[in-house]
Amino acid sequence: MAPLRVLCIHGYRQNGSSFREKTGALRKLLKKHVELVYMSAPHSVQQASSEAPEKENGTGPGPGGDEDSRGWWFSDVQARSFSAQQQCEESLGLDESVAAVREAVRVQGPFDGILGFSQGAAFVAMLCSLQGQKLEPDFSFHFAILVAGFPSACKEHQQFYNPPLQIPSLHVFGLEDRVIPDCMSRELLPSFQDPQVLTHPGGHFVPAASAHRQAYQDFFKRFQ
Repeated sequence: MAPLRVLCIHGYRQNGSSFREKTGALRKLLKKHVELVYMSAPHSVQQASSEAPEKENGTGPGPGGDEDSRGWWFSDVQARSFSAQQQCEESLGLDESVAAVREAVRVQGPFDGILGFSQGAAFVAMLCSLQGQKLEPDFSFHFAILVAGFPSACKEHQQFYNPPLQIPSLHVFGLEDRVIPDCMSRELLPSFQDPQVLTHPGGHFVPAASAHRQAYQDFFKRFQ
């Protein structure tokens, strides 16, 4: 049986290679059954000490090189920065990011599903909405996994959140997450029809302990 192919969408201030490093435990947990494919966001993020980076467990730049910080869109158009809590009328950069995913699907696809972390998970919800509205004919994801996701606080993004998306989804979040509190992740659930939920006691990272294997496998089994 061929493994499921899943496109992985990193968090703000990460990149494809650093996210690959940080999800090593998940790759090991799912090996043979799922192939994770990584891409980087098109927008470079300037370092600013005031912004909280989406680091796993607060670790600094690892071997994957978080020095090449990337983002999918900016909530502050002038400063080219992003905060999940920032209310804004319009954002910057989303169209280019959708185009980058379209290109990844054409070049590296096809993909069975898509996985996103933090800002990447918020972006995945938007991509699923575009697919559901048949606005992106290249997208044919059968499922979505959103880790530490949240609905965008940007007004121009509200179009993505109703009616509920039909795509099967697994929503994963940590009860001790200080970057994206679990209450923010729960706010995304009504945007999906019949969302599956996996909570873990930890913080802002993709959980991949043996205790989580069954939940992931049960979800993936529906598509194999």
